[in-house]
Amino acid sequence: MSNVTMKDIVNLSQARWFVFPWSEIYGWLANSWDYGPYGSLLKENIKNLWIKEFVQKKDDMMLLDSSILLNPKVWVASGHVWGFSDPLIDDKNTKERFRADKLLEWLIEELWEKANDLIAKYWVNNLIPESWPLEKQTEVMRWENVKNPNNGQVWDWTDAKKFNLMFRTFQWVTEDSSATVYMRPETAQWIFVDFPNVLRTSRRKVPFWVAQVGKAFRNEITPGNFIFRTREFEQMEIEYFCEPGKDLEVHAKWKADCMNFLQSTLWVKNQNLRFRDHDADELSHYSNATTDIEYKFPFGWWELWGIADRTDFDLKAHMSESKADMSYFDPVTNRKYIPYVIEPSVWLNRLFLTVLADAYTTEWEGEEARTYLKLDPKVAPIKVWVLPVVKKIWEDAKKVFAQLAEDFQCEYDEVWTIGKRYARFDEIWTPFCVTIDSNNFEAGNVTVRYRDSMEQEIVALSDLNEFLRRKMK
Repeated sequence: MSNVTMKDIVNLSQARWFVFPWSEIYGWLANSWDYGPYGSLLKENIKNLWIKEFVQKKDDMMLLDSSILLNPKVWVASGHVWGFSDPLIDDKNTKERFRADKLLEWLIEELWEKANDLIAKYWVNNLIPESWPLEKQTEVMRWENVKNPNNGQVWDWTDAKKFNLMFRTFQWVTEDSSATVYMRPETAQWIFVDFPNVLRTSRRKVPFWVAQVGKAFRNEITPGNFIFRTREFEQMEIEYFCEPGKDLEVHAKWKADCMNFLQSTLWVKNQNLRFRDHDADELSHYSNATTDIEYKFPFGWWELWGIADRTDFDLKAHMSESKADMSYFDPVTNRKYIPYVIEPSVWLNRLFLTVLADAYTTEWEGEEARTYLKLDPKVAPIKVWVLPVVKKIWEDAKKVFAQLAEDFQCEYDEVWTIGKRYARFDEIWTPFCVTIDSNNFEAGNVTVRYRDSMEQEIVALSDLNEFLRRKMK
């Protein structure tokens, strides 16, 4: 990723069927996006690679799927009803709403740039507005004359107040507090709630882990940066249950495993990734240690993947609220305890954006620029593009497509010149192109073009599928 902007990524995404604005014909709903044909396939490939790495290859992992609507007592016990909030502040003049801590973070970035020595920079860098009380956030906003980022004006700010991020809805036919339910803001709580069932039915011994992929919803105050922060998103979470006292060791291992997945499986460049360990004063109330894997997006370094040591907080909270026994009896040590939990959690849409940003490549051939996505074949949405040299042999080409589609996600294209079709397939980084012409086909052969080298090779049609399988390993 070299000097790529969010505008570049958004333009390519919309031009090449990756991501579209939702309900665009009605004027769009802000910060809501649909995944087009190529985007859907790319997202599924990322998800499947995650499942393969963290579920399929492990003998102590289970993949589960939970309901979006849970008993509201779940969110009371977890602390979400009273504690899952962001600091909301309003511009009294424009009536716009912002997160106070994010406005203050931008202020701190400006102060850091202006600091003229290392001591001052160190002091500024260790300011964490997220951990400040609401009163302090309000005071600093007014004292420093923090500007509205949308118009650059300094106006009166309201007092910062807590804004709960959960979407509320109602069950049954009434709309009162007794019928209130919440759309889940995370997928993890169901795993904790069903911990006794998991133990009983799976007969697993600690340590083991439970994975889940699914939709979550947060009423974000300031969603934005394309698909980075949205109110509807897809989470991929793991809850690793381990013996108390071994949690920090396990936490360190998960940090390494998650980073390795990004670098080795998704091909994300090392220089665009870093760990950020949370300081003691910014840890969540349930956390013994938390580390973010941050990615250098076009808009700066931001959290991509969180790895949290949640201790035994969640299981104890649900045991207290429900009176269900959340303890585990260790048959080896003859000891009964509440397991500790390590939680690696990543938003699929952020992984998707990371892959797009990291793969976005521009090469110059003289004065002509070529832009394409340099994707690993495992990730590429289309593996093989089937192209007849001329339209009149489309029946033969369709036969080749049907053969390849048994094993690969393929696309068929007979529009435009062969050169323009090559350029289109190059742009979304399809690893292989199979061209069909009359002479070769009559001899039982086709031509395979390689995206990386642009070289071509004659391959027997009878061996084509196996040939491409070998090449994709």
